Amino acid sequence: MITSSLGGVNYTITDNSVDDTEKDKDGVITLSGIKNGNYNIIQTSITSGYNVDQFQKSVKVNNSLSVTTFTDLPTNSATLSSTSAKSVTYTTKFECGSIYAGEGPLRPGHYDTDISLFNKQKFQTQVLWNAVLNDGPSSNAILLKMSSETSKSVTCQDIRTTLGNNNENFIEGFTIINVPLDSTFNEGMTMTGTSNDINVLDVQAFYTANALDTLPHEVIIDKISFYIIQDGSGKIPSSMTQKTLDISLPSGLNQISDTEKKVKDVLAKQYSLSDDDLAKIVIRIKDVSVGVGVLIDDHAISLSTVQPQSGS
Repeated sequence: MITSSLGGVNYTITDNSVDDTEKDKDGVITLSGIKNGNYNIIQTSITSGYNVDQFQKSVKVNNSLSVTTFTDLPTNSATLSSTSAKSVTYTTKFECGSIYAGEGPLRPGHYDTDISLFNKQKFQTQVLWNAVLNDGPSSNAILLKMSSETSKSVTCQDIRTTLGNNNENFIEGFTIINVPLDSTFNEGMTMTGTSNDINVLDVQAFYTANALDTLPHEVIIDKISFYIIQDGSGKIPSSMTQKTLDISLPSGLNQISDTEKKVKDVLAKQYSLSDDDLAKIVIRIKDVSVGVGVLIDDHAISLSTVQPQSGS
């Protein structure tokens, strides 16, 4: 282990094979003339009026050369190096899959979660995330490498995969997104603020819920125009006879159907007609037109911004 005083700043280098170390005016440390390998460098003191960068710098030396950066900021600056925070954690809820029974607390429907991560820093950030099932196990941590100003997402499919391709109809729990702040992950990183408000990423959770048995889709609609020529049952209001009436019914592609029976089935339901009553009713189909409709999209969406928590 060597302590080197360079430009008024002392550095401790945890390897005794360093032949030459230089510090340029921008605070960048260049190691040269040393064997290839991994090295840990610690700043031990600094010029009066500046904070010591308390984070150990891990560097990999190739071709006997490597460069690392220490952050020497005035003591009145609120920086990450002056806090005890070692990581930033974002905890988000997830709801994934379908509920068919009505026991609650969620109503029957289809639920989905999409958690978006945006690295708003000017350097690469590495993220560890895992999923924890309610009343169930926790998954292994997954490593994400995020370049500067890039985004990634964690979906229900990702969550099921981390839990061993869990195929339960419905799962819920929490995702834990952790950003280590030591130099192994974020070399030379400086973050303004206190240990309680460090925010490395923008994390947003997007939730959708759809109460339909099937997702919204286009359907074929038959619009049928018809007359009630005669009503021998006496159950249909007289104002409904001898005039043009319309009804719209869903239809199948390339299916043969009895249009008159379709109309009579609707009349039977609306006016409580028996089979004998229907036999006494005479209708005439005037026209049938085909259209395309869309099922009502009975769904809800919500967006939540996740606030960070610092860890020691």
